[in-house]
Amino acid sequence: MHRNDLISCHDCGLLHRRHPLGRREKARCVRCGSVLYRGSPPNLDRIAAITLGAVIVFLIAQFFPIVQLDVNGYTTSATLLGAIRVLWQEQMQVVAVNVLLFTIVFPAIELGALLYVTLALRAGYRPPGFHRLLRAVRKARQWGMTEVLMIGILITIIKMTSLAQVIAQPGLFAFGALTLLLTVVVSFDPRALWIIGDRVDAPAAEATALPADSPMRCAALAGGAHPLACHACGLVAADKGAHGPGQRQHCARCGSTLHRRLPDSIGRTWALLLGAAILYIPANLLPVMHTRSLFGKEDDTIISGVVYFWNSGSPALAAIIFIASIVVPVAKLGALALLAYTSQRGSRWRPRQRTVLYRMVEFVGRWSMLDIFVITLTVALVRFSSLAVITAGPGALAFCAVVVLTMLASMQFDPRLIWDPVQKSGENHA
Repeated sequence: MHRNDLISCHDCGLLHRRHPLGRREKARCVRCGSVLYRGSPPNLDRIAAITLGAVIVFLIAQFFPIVQLDVNGYTTSATLLGAIRVLWQEQMQVVAVNVLLFTIVFPAIELGALLYVTLALRAGYRPPGFHRLLRAVRKARQWGMTEVLMIGILITIIKMTSLAQVIAQPGLFAFGALTLLLTVVVSFDPRALWIIGDRVDAPAAEATALPADSPMRCAALAGGAHPLACHACGLVAADKGAHGPGQRQHCARCGSTLHRRLPDSIGRTWALLLGAAILYIPANLLPVMHTRSLFGKEDDTIISGVVYFWNSGSPALAAIIFIASIVVPVAKLGALALLAYTSQRGSRWRPRQRTVLYRMVEFVGRWSMLDIFVITLTVALVRFSSLAVITAGPGALAFCAVVVLTMLASMQFDPRLIWDPVQKSGENHA
């Protein structure tokens, strides 16, 4: 028995023994239903080829214009980097930095690190910085928002068709291809690469092996003990009890800090939720865009943007923006508040359903950035001097902060807290 044969559920903490699976099969937690791992073995050639293709398309998408507008002989075009630069010049540095991170930096980190590691493993060796690179892939994947940006680009194009002639540019097609390729790349589980790395590095693989009579093996499978699982690489380790002030236990494989539960999880979640709730008010009341044209000045809020698309005959786009920018942030605040409150009170109420709710919050969190991406591209495109100029408003800054704070709140909340009261009471929710 190896520690690689044990796997802990990310959402409820229940320990399982890993079994071989067939293609397209999934192993799910018997208690909360979360997906533990998939049966398709990682094909290094396939991962390297698709990742390399994504890198090439990513570079094309960054350096070529996305769309071009033509109004009575006046033309403007914008690249993603150019749009970010416009935001920076308009004193929206915080928003510009966030857009840069979510659409360029984090996807670049994920693709670059994954390609480097995969090519090295194909060559039969574990590259320098192997563990740090795979941890970077995992973290960058949480914040990369290329698919949200692509939807934002399409909404911006539809919005601009009523103002000018819209001409598609190479960057638009590159972002479309990049979105499809990244969908495949995200399906690659970095934990599988850690296992391959252990097999490639024979001494390291022997070091992680446990003898049949190891106390760790018995404790892990007995059910009475609570081994620690690394949330980065998935390795299960014996709990050495280093949980006091200044004491830390690190994963023997990747070096990540191990915790029984995330420190001050509920307190940090409440603090981030409070900040997001306070900023949600100005995010909806203050204008997100200022328009200056021959017909005068106009301020647009998030709600007015929804009304604009509804009245212009695009109810589907109005619904998308309303759901992403109004419904989702409120739902996230309410859902996380419910999860934090019930966990703080030690509630045993519907733990499986609350776990599903947490997974939904994690999934939809990034989609609230849709409005920010639309604003970024609109501000960069509508710059026709005396004809019309659109600039970002303070509401965009507040709304961007709401999205980031709610995402951080969901990351700080430890879903295993939902199941702790159930485990102590001995109830069976499998």
